[in-house]
Amino acid sequence: MDFRQVIENRRAVNFFDTEKDVSEDQLRQILETAARAPSSFNLQPWSLMVLRDKEEKLRLQKHAWDQPKVSEAPVTMIILADMDGWQAGHRFVEKNFDSLVETGMMSEGQRDWFHNACKNLYGASMERQMAFACKNTGFFAMALMLAAKDLGIDTHPMDGFDIDGVKKEFNIPENYWIPLLLSAGYFRSDKTMLPPKWRKSFDEMVVRFD
Repeated sequence: MDFRQVIENRRAVNFFDTEKDVSEDQLRQILETAARAPSSFNLQPWSLMVLRDKEEKLRLQKHAWDQPKVSEAPVTMIILADMDGWQAGHRFVEKNFDSLVETGMMSEGQRDWFHNACKNLYGASMERQMAFACKNTGFFAMALMLAAKDLGIDTHPMDGFDIDGVKKEFNIPENYWIPLLLSAGYFRSDKTMLPPKWRKSFDEMVVRFD
């Protein structure tokens, strides 16, 4: 599919074929493609838990308004946004800076500047920490859905779930927010796909505040 086809064909499907799996190779390709999504200072504050086991998915489903697609999809992911993903000493922050030095984009002497810039931009308040984590993880999640559709795999993003319940159920540390759950698989052929929902027009999206 070309890019426009991927965009137009991506749908949030409610019914997954329980007999058709998403292979590990497919999943790896989807995630590694999605990881090309942009992120602030390349900090990539996203992680995810991949659930394949039926019992694990049912444990998640009980905190997600008991939506059947959570357990019917071959793969359901808990998408995590790391609110500490800007802090000096964080392993990915340091790995990122080291890679900038290796490629000549920054020098070792700029490490303190880099840490201070991250702190001022993303760590100045709880609101900024949340915005940083969720904004960047949202870029990743959207790229993930498009990468899946490019392989013919359907998805459904969900925010109908009990965040505290999911965090407790799966021992997720406090520094992670959960912007969404995401099921992935193949649409059931015996179901009918509903028509696409309306989208804002150009004129409805473009605004001014003069």
